[in-house]
Amino acid sequence: MKQHFELGSFLRNRYKGFLNESYDRHEISVRSTDYDRTLMSAEANLAGLYPPTAQQVFRPDLKWQPIPVHTVPFSEERLLSFPQGDCPRYKQLMNATEHTEEFLNVTTKYQDIIELVRNKTGLNNTNVESVWSVYDTLFCESRHNMTAPDWVTPAVMEKLRVLKDFGFQVIFGVYKQQEKSRLQGGILLGEIVKNLTKMAVPDPKQRLKLMMLSAHDTTVAALQASLNVFNGRQPPYASCHIIELYRDENGSASVSMFYRNDSTVKPYAQQLPGCSLDCPLEDFVKITKLSISEDRDKECQLPSKRSDKEVIISLAVSGCLLFLLIALLLGFICWHKEPASSHGYRHVINQEVAEES
Repeated sequence: MKQHFELGSFLRNRYKGFLNESYDRHEISVRSTDYDRTLMSAEANLAGLYPPTAQQVFRPDLKWQPIPVHTVPFSEERLLSFPQGDCPRYKQLMNATEHTEEFLNVTTKYQDIIELVRNKTGLNNTNVESVWSVYDTLFCESRHNMTAPDWVTPAVMEKLRVLKDFGFQVIFGVYKQQEKSRLQGGILLGEIVKNLTKMAVPDPKQRLKLMMLSAHDTTVAALQASLNVFNGRQPPYASCHIIELYRDENGSASVSMFYRNDSTVKPYAQQLPGCSLDCPLEDFVKITKLSISEDRDKECQLPSKRSDKEVIISLAVSGCLLFLLIALLLGFICWHKEPASSHGYRHVINQEVAEES
C-alpha cells in the first residue's frame, strides 16, 4: 500500500499541468482485476494521485476521497489476467517449450534445488515453472520480517530467484514468443493500440486523459513480451509500465514508453524494437500488429489430430465407391449389348426360315 501510494504521488507530479489538480471523473478511467490485492493496490495508488482539496475534502482529518475502480468477475476477465488457460494452441506451445534445449538445460542445471524444494515443502508438482511460487512466498515473508525455514539460505534464495525469472520467460517467451504474445499479452496490447488510435484523433468532446489498469506481475510481463521489451525478470511490487501519447500541433502523433520498477530512480525509457524512442503512432501500430491477433479464438484452435486420417479414409472410401460405380456401369453396358446381339442373330435365322417356308 505504501509503494502504490508513492507511485500515485509520482504520477501526480509527472502529470502536473496535464491532469486536473483535483479529481475529475471524466479525466480518468480505472480498471482492476477482481482480486482483493489488485483492487486495494488501485485504491492506494489513487489516494496518492488525487489527495482531496477544497470542496473534495469531506472530513478535515481524512486526506482521502473515494474514487471508482471498475472490475469484472474473474470468470469474465479477458483483458488483464495472464496467462489465460482457454487456448489449446497456447498449451501446445507450452508443451513444446518444455522440450526445448534451453528449458531442458535449466532443468538439469537446477535439478538439485527443485528436488530440495519438493522434499522440504511437500509439493509434488515441483518443476521449473512452479517453483517460482515458493520463491514468491519466501520473498513476501522476508519483506514482512518473518523468519525463513533453516533450509532457506541466501544461496538457495538466489537459485530460486533465477528459476523464478526463467519461469516468467517460459510463460511468454523462450519458444515462439510472438505467437505466444498473439494468444496472451497481445490481447491487452490490442486494446491499448485501439485506444491510442482513438485518442490520437482530436475530439472536443473527449475529456479522458488517463487509463489506469491494476493487475499482476504476469500482466506486466505479458504486455512487455508482446512489445518485445521484457527484460526477463519478474516485475517487482508496484511496477508500472507507462505508455504516453503525444500529439503535435500539426496533428501527428507519437508514442513513448517508460518502465518504473524502482522508486529510487527515474523510469526507464522503453524503445519498441524497430522504432525510435518517440515512435510515430503509425509505426507503433504497424510494428505491434504482428503481436496482435485479429481472431484469437481461431488461432487458439488446434487442427484435429484425426483430420488428416479422416481425409485419407474419406478419399479411399470415395475412390472405392467410384470404382464400384464404374464397374457396375460397365457391367450393365456389357449385359445390355450381349442380349441385343443375340436377339439380332436369332432374328436373321428366323427370317431365313420364314423365307424358306
